[in-house]
Amino acid sequence: MPKNTQCKAIDFLVHTLYNINMVWKGAINMSNPEINEQVQEVLDKLRPFLLRDGGDCELVDVEDGIVKLRLLGACGSCPSSTITLKAGIERALLEEVPGIVEVEQVF
Repeated sequence: MPKNTQCKAIDFLVHTLYNINMVWKGAINMSNPEINEQVQEVLDKLRPFLLRDGGDCELVDVEDGIVKLRLLGACGSCPSSTITLKAGIERALLEEVPGIVEVEQVF
């Protein structure tokens, strides 16, 4: 594995473990409207890219650091929706919203 890839993987792991620890300690209250607002702001930044391909997403819930999203339109039935969810949306949320540990699709 190239050194740059190793560093990114380690950074991701440390960030994820930190967030899990903070949620476990109760330092981050996921029912906090501020967290939902931060998540929504990130989704609003990503929305133009989804709309361009005929899709969209809806924030359903944020619970214990897990963001639950519903993919709409073309995104709901697209074979690449898992890649969009994990490599696009989840990555952005992990980077920009403290306390987020995962994104799950709900139907």
